[in-house]
Amino acid sequence: MNVLLPIVSLTRRELVHFLRQPSRVASAAATPLVFWLFFGSGFSGSFRLPGGPPEVDYLEYFFPGTVALLVLFSAIFSTMSVIDDRHAGFLQGVLAAPVPRWAMVAGKVLGGTILGWLQGVVFLALAPLAGIRPDLGGALLAVGVLALLALGMTALGFAFAWQVDSTQGFHGVMNLLLIPMWLLSGSLFPAAGAPAWMRAIMAANPLTYGVAALRRALSPAAAQAGPGVGVSLLALGAFAAVCLVADVVVVRARPSKA
Repeated sequence: MNVLLPIVSLTRRELVHFLRQPSRVASAAATPLVFWLFFGSGFSGSFRLPGGPPEVDYLEYFFPGTVALLVLFSAIFSTMSVIDDRHAGFLQGVLAAPVPRWAMVAGKVLGGTILGWLQGVVFLALAPLAGIRPDLGGALLAVGVLALLALGMTALGFAFAWQVDSTQGFHGVMNLLLIPMWLLSGSLFPAAGAPAWMRAIMAANPLTYGVAALRRALSPAAAQAGPGVGVSLLALGAFAAVCLVADVVVVRARPSKA
C-alpha cells in the first residue's frame, strides 16, 4: 500500500483550502501584527530587560513572541478543518478507505504545519522593523525552530479537534489552552521578573522553549536568560513527538467519532 499518496493528497488539500480563503489568510497574519505594533509601541517607553543591555526595546523583545502567536493562530485555523471535514462527510470517506490511521494524521498535521511554518517565515521579513537583523546562521535557526513549533502546535490542535463536535466548542477549548500558553511563554515578559509559581509554570510550558529559541536566533541581546538553544530544540522536539503520538492514539481509540 502506498501511504505517501493519502499523505500528499491530504496535505495538498489543506494548502489549497487555505489559499482559496483570502479572509483566512488576512486574519491569520493581521492579529499578531496588530498585537506586535500596539503592545510593542505601548510598552517600549517603559520596558527594561532585567540584566540586559538598555538598547533592547520592547518591539525587539516582543517580536519572537509575535511570531509564535502567528503559529498558534495558524494551528487553530488549520486543525479546525477536522471538524468541518467531519460535518461534510469527507472524513468518513477517508476513514473508510484502506489507509492507515497514522497516514491520515500525518497528512492533516503536515498540511497545517506547512501553513504555520510558511506564515511564520513570511512574518520574519518584518524583523528589521523591530531593529532585528540576524545573521545567516540565526535566520536558518529561526526557520528550523518555526518548523518544530508549527508541527507541535498543529499536532496539539488536531488532538483536541478530533474530540470536539463543533467549531464553537473547539474555539473555546483552544482559547482556554493556547492563550495562557502564549501569555506564560516569555512572549510578553521575561520569567526573571515573575513570581516563583509563575516561573514554574513557564518552565513547564513547551511554548516557552519555542519563544526562547526564536529569541536567541533572532536577537541574542534580548535573550540574556532562559533556556539555551540545545535545551529548547530538545524540548520542542519532544513536545511535537508526544503530540503526534497522542494524535494517533485518539484516532485509533475513537474512530467512530468521525
